[in-house]
Amino acid sequence: MARHNRDGRGEDQRGHEYRIGYQPDWFRQIKVTRDLETGRQSTKTLFRNPEAPLQDPGARVRTRVTAPDLGIDVEVAVHDARQVVRRITIETIVPEGPEQGETVVLSITRASGDAGPDED
Repeated sequence: MARHNRDGRGEDQRGHEYRIGYQPDWFRQIKVTRDLETGRQSTKTLFRNPEAPLQDPGARVRTRVTAPDLGIDVEVAVHDARQVVRRITIETIVPEGPEQGETVVLSITRASGDAGPDED
């Protein structure tokens, strides 16, 4: 049986706080990609799981990401009974506020396990 979800926090390139709800035996890290005012694109690690997996995750894994300042609140649930999912990418837009319409890309990577070595 998988362990209960944990909570983490991180800050993006523009100083916005994100909250991450994750399953510790599946989740490795989450990165955020944003366009900067200079026109360049930047990717930053928002949060890394401080715990090593202690057991196999359950067949269904969930990760929730919220950024209250940006109005972002997304949750993904994946049925991964064979533990073959390596990465989940979510592309969203800021729905409100001064950054409305700007793209935010979240990349969630699983912890190492039966599916092979992790990739960065």
